[in-house]
Amino acid sequence: MNLIKEQWLSNVKGDVLAGIVVALALIPEAIAFSIIAGVDPMVGLYASFCMAVIIAFIGGRLGMISAATGAMALLIVPLVREYGVQYLLAATILTGVIQILFGICKVAKLMKFIPRAVMIGFVNALAILIFMAQIPHFWGISTTTYLFVGITLLIVYVLPRFFQAIPAPLIAIVLLTAIAIWGDIHIGTVGDLGTITQSLPSFLFPNVPLNLEKLLIILPYSISLAVVGLVESLLTASIVDDMTGTGSNKNKEARGQGIANIFTGFFGGMAGCAMIGQSIININSGGRSRLSTLIAGVFLMFLILVLGGVVIQIPMPVLAGIMIMVAIGTFDWTSFNYLRKAPKSDALVMLVTVIVVVATHNLALGVMAGILLSAILFVAKISTIKVVSQHIEHTLVYCIEGQLFFASVESFVDSFDYTISDTTIMLDFANAHVWDDSGVGAVDKVVIRLRALGNDVVVKGLNTSSEKIIHKIGVYHDKDAKLKAH
Repeated sequence: MNLIKEQWLSNVKGDVLAGIVVALALIPEAIAFSIIAGVDPMVGLYASFCMAVIIAFIGGRLGMISAATGAMALLIVPLVREYGVQYLLAATILTGVIQILFGICKVAKLMKFIPRAVMIGFVNALAILIFMAQIPHFWGISTTTYLFVGITLLIVYVLPRFFQAIPAPLIAIVLLTAIAIWGDIHIGTVGDLGTITQSLPSFLFPNVPLNLEKLLIILPYSISLAVVGLVESLLTASIVDDMTGTGSNKNKEARGQGIANIFTGFFGGMAGCAMIGQSIININSGGRSRLSTLIAGVFLMFLILVLGGVVIQIPMPVLAGIMIMVAIGTFDWTSFNYLRKAPKSDALVMLVTVIVVVATHNLALGVMAGILLSAILFVAKISTIKVVSQHIEHTLVYCIEGQLFFASVESFVDSFDYTISDTTIMLDFANAHVWDDSGVGAVDKVVIRLRALGNDVVVKGLNTSSEKIIHKIGVYHDKDAKLKAH
């Protein structure tokens, strides 16, 4: 009972009002993403309804909104164009199955490999994309459109300073929609984006033959959708964690996303995932619990079924103004200072993440590019190995300092003098670590070459891990070798 109260009833008023705002903001987004994917607008709307309602019960991050998204829509364009909507529904179901498997395998552990620079780049790129998506709805249209956007921005920015009982975005939508309708003002509306059918989704089994050939057609798309959906969902969950100062169960969220996509596919919707824009609207409007996510999905369907005639008259400049404020709030304005103070490698990673996401409109691709670049730069940074030689009594001692692995073996091998003969040589690894087969091979190579010149070579100072891997796969420490590890 305490769990139900905590996750559902701890913030009823705030959750209900926030869910209503989110539902209104979901409609144009879902329609727009449907158009991108080349399907009927109801496919996106049904997906948003199903995803929000299902994830409200089984998601791992309270207060996060899942629905049809642009990143997923872009991935399914070729599938819809070549094979049709039925294959899209089948791919959505398979996407859910794959995501459940990812959740069972605890894919959330991979989140620790995403650097902070990539996270900052992800957030900033998303803010830019949200803003760019609003430009067609107000730029170069009319003075009235600019006026509606300006008034919306003013209401959303100023009103919360004096009145917080009702979310400012909701006030802006209701007030300006009423003005547009009663004043007979000709302005772009939600209805201009596509036709809304006032009907509930119904259960259907995708009309796709169940055989290996068809599975191989949808499998690549489903894998891509599963990966992109989870990357966006888990990153969004981390951002909401930071915004609310609370934690979340990322593996449960992965499983929940999978189950929600399976239901979505069976009820005529396209694959979806967490939406950072709508999630931020929800949090900023006061939504905190599962109830806000449920209200968003239920009220979305209520709008379609009961208020469809009114919904299509909502001015697009008003919704565009709200999303512009979301973009402004999402962008990490401290990143300009971060670019100046952070290490150049981190600043480069952040910029590359932003550029790739904005250029491709694919959040997952940008994140992967950032992680890859970060890994390359990290390897380059730690691949410097230092070898210093000194004579102690009658022994030539080489003190090795650094990490010995595939990226540093070349400089390691080149650091020794191979003209010396008939001398006692000691390789001191007290300040070094041998990581992989390449590192072991480099040690073998150096020892064998020095011994070939008649030198008596001793290896010392190996830590436990380095000694273990050298004993396991190295070749120089045979019965004639002198190996001293401590």
